[in-house]
This record gives sequence, C-alpha cells and structure tokens, in this order.
Amino acid sequence: MNRFEVAARALRTAAPHELLDAVRAVLTDHYGAEDVELFMADYGLTVLQPVSVLPHTLEPVSVHSSPAGRAFGSQKPYCEEVRDGRARLHLPVSVRGDRLGVLSLTLPGVADAQEWESELAEIADVLGREVVVAERDTDLYLQTRRKDRLTLAAEMQWQLLPGRSCARPEYELGAQLEPAYAIFGDNFDWSASADHLMLYVTNGMGEGIEASLLTNLAINALRNARRAGIPLADQAALADQAVYAHYQGRCYLSVLMFDFDLAAGRASVVDAGSPQLFRLRGGSVEHVSFDAQLPLGMFEETDYVVQDFDVEPGDRLVFVSDGVHAVASPKGERYGEAALVRAIHATRLLPAAEVPGAILRELTGHRGEAAPEDDALVMCLDWRGRP
Repeated sequence: MNRFEVAARALRTAAPHELLDAVRAVLTDHYGAEDVELFMADYGLTVLQPVSVLPHTLEPVSVHSSPAGRAFGSQKPYCEEVRDGRARLHLPVSVRGDRLGVLSLTLPGVADAQEWESELAEIADVLGREVVVAERDTDLYLQTRRKDRLTLAAEMQWQLLPGRSCARPEYELGAQLEPAYAIFGDNFDWSASADHLMLYVTNGMGEGIEASLLTNLAINALRNARRAGIPLADQAALADQAVYAHYQGRCYLSVLMFDFDLAAGRASVVDAGSPQLFRLRGGSVEHVSFDAQLPLGMFEETDYVVQDFDVEPGDRLVFVSDGVHAVASPKGERYGEAALVRAIHATRLLPAAEVPGAILRELTGHRGEAAPEDDALVMCLDWRGRP
C-alpha cells in the first residue's frame, strides 16, 4: 500500500475517539510530520478548538486572524514558514461542503509541503468523513466544538441541525444560529436528493426548553412527512396537525419551506409565518414576498397552498428569522430591511458559508451590549443551477 492508503486504512480502523492519534502516527511515520493537531470549529464559528487531550492541550485559535483560520475560511490549504526552515501546513477538514475544522501539521521544509499538499489534503478529507461517523459513538468531537457550556435548549436545537453548510455543483449553502450557546426555538433544515433540494427555515415560539420541545416536534413531523415522499403543502399540513394536536393552539411555529427542482431551476414555496427572504441578483437586493399563510399549529386542520418561485444562475438567496430583521438597537431602532440590504451587499464577495456569520456579527454591533431577546438565524443559498 502507498502512504495515502495506509493513512485511510488507519483512520477507518481506529477507535472513534482515537482518530487524531491514528492520523498523527501515520503523518509522523510516513511524512516526517511534527506537531500534528486537529482543530474543530466551535458552535459560534469564532475559534478553532484543539482536539488533543492532556497533556497535549493547546489554546484555541481565532477563525478570523490565524493561519489555521485562513485555511478554514478559504477552504484551501495554507502553508506558512516556521522555525528552522520548517513549514506549517493547515488543511481544511470538511465533508461535502460542511466545514468541520482544520488539520495542522509541521513538515521538514516548504518543498515537502508543496510536494505533498494535495495528498495530505485528501487525508484531511478522509479524516473529516471519519469524524462525522465517529460522532455517533463518542462525544469527543462535539465536546471539542464548545468553548462555553451549552444550555439544554441549545443542546437540543444543535442536535436537530443537518450541518452548517453544504455544497453541490448546483448550489452552496451556509447557515448559522446566534446566540450559539443559548438559542431558543429558531431552526433550519435541508435535505437533497438527485433532483430536489428541500429547505426549511423555522422561527419558534417561546424560550428555553419549551421552545426547543415545540421546534423538535415540528421539525420531526416535517421530516416524517418528507421521508414518506409527501409533497410540500401536505408536509406543512401534517406538521400543523401534529403541533395542534399537542398544544391545541397555545403554541405554534412559523416556517418558510422550499422545494427546489434542481434541473428546472424553480421552486415550490409554502410561507407559514415570519421568516423572510432577500434575493441578490445582478447587484440588486430585493425583499421577496409570498402569500402569507398561518403558522403551524395555530388552528386545527389548516390547508396550505404552494406558490411558484424561479431562480436564476448567480442568484444569492438570504433567509432570516425575525430575530434578525426585528432586533432593536440601544435607541430602539429596528435593524430592518435597509440594514439587511446593506449587509447583503457588503458580503456579496464572501462564500455562502461565511455570509451568515458576517451578517450576524454586524447585527451584534447594531444591538450593542444588550443581551439578545430572541434567536437570530441567517441562511445563505448561492444558486448555480444545472446546465
């Protein structure tokens, strides 16, 4: 076997909690690497947390101002020259566009880094896939992602999410929730098949555990209907019945639902509440409105109707919850549509996975030091379409 096959086999056969030890041994023995470390992005996407346990614990590094953060943000290997002519190589660890972290290692020289960069990047890809599989059997990587303790409600919400980004030739997706460590009821979900992409942006009601329980019920009802092959409007109707049956109209949930036909470049939409959509096309941003329908669970046996929506290659779609467009400044001024349009313009050159975090950072500046009164959710979809 060649070196790459040795590394891939070592990762496939390693115990779930020993993936870093396995890749470290291969990179040390077959590439002469030193100081091998796996960093995982924290829930707030502000720092990269080291996986190593004592006595090898390292300090977290910034996502925004570090060499490892540069590789994470660009999703490309980044090499820096360090002591004695050695090279420190930082490799993004991602799975189908979902950015997990960075694998960093020191090599004997810059020439070695250049020669082996492509091969080592493939090893980082294999590591990413094994981390996703390992998370079924160990808490190590989920523990590493948190720089603060999650509230129980936030723990429940994060476990519902499909990921924070994904990519296919037809589209790129990125989404983020804030405050990351104490979120309430906002949520996003997606699922792709050969010819369809389904997106859901939900805005929950209430706070804490009650908000998370409501969102869990609604999201799992939508997933249950979707996985049964039921059309979008009927998914909404069945989830509406499930929420109403439990809460009898006392609690309800807003949702914006899309079913994109990847080949045709059009979507079916159900707008049942407060999440909003903005579209960047040809340098202009517009607020896209749909016929509003009742939130899920407000009344018994509500019927939902789909609307048509066309997308063009090059469109950027930005979805936001009311915790974004309704948030107030210390003077009581709403963030509002004008500020959102400016933020979408300002982030137009960023990849889709980075847009939500950038908009949420600006939102934090608008809110000031006051504690957030609601979740803030941003999702960005870059549409390329299918030839």
